[in-house]
Amino acid sequence: MRIKLIGLLCIGLLFFVSCKRDAGEGGTGTVQGYVKLINHPDDNYSLPADTMNAAKTDVFIVYGNSDFYGDDVETDDKGFYKFKYLTPGTYTVFSYSTLPNGDKVPVTASVSIGKGETGNVPTIYIHSGKAYGTSIATGKVYALYYHNDTYRGQGWAYEHRVYIRKAGEAYQFDDVRVGLDGIFAFQKLQPGEYEVFTFTENSNEIPSPLIKTLTVENPGEIIEMEPDTTFLVRIQV
Repeated sequence: MRIKLIGLLCIGLLFFVSCKRDAGEGGTGTVQGYVKLINHPDDNYSLPADTMNAAKTDVFIVYGNSDFYGDDVETDDKGFYKFKYLTPGTYTVFSYSTLPNGDKVPVTASVSIGKGETGNVPTIYIHSGKAYGTSIATGKVYALYYHNDTYRGQGWAYEHRVYIRKAGEAYQFDDVRVGLDGIFAFQKLQPGEYEVFTFTENSNEIPSPLIKTLTVENPGEIIEMEPDTTFLVRIQV
């Protein structure tokens, strides 16, 4: 009886090992996500207008630690893609950005799924145009409005001007105006240290600078300045 029991355990173990699968096809899981295209024409620096759905774009998937991709699909008109019938495991998804010289480089994102699960991959941003390899930094400006010393209201600082300069330099190399939602954006930033600044006024309408530091560590980043770094300015009306 003992020998028979050991034999059954061995058969069960062999069956479990033989049925255990790595990441790949043949399961009930799904990996899905979106691809966005950031276009950088030199005559248009509008961040909302330049970021769009990457329609009809090839997306590739790598199973586990494989050196080659296992499948590819094309995004729909919303930039959405989906890989179905996957086993539990970790998957890497990538699409290609185009360099100014025409070369292509992969932009990757990863997700892990269990049996029957749907894994949502972080949005992949690919680039096109002469600004590829540079970064975008965005932030916000909020305003308190005064007439002399009398408070008149508050809100996003629409049309307020914001500047950027390289750390240690005296003069800005670019400036932008704040949008209706309080957002400003600086594009085509190379990796490095920067100072972003704007001006606030006192009761005598004398402007003084508000300066915040910005670090761009890698090319191709979209950097959102944290909420606690939102500029708060006083504006005389």
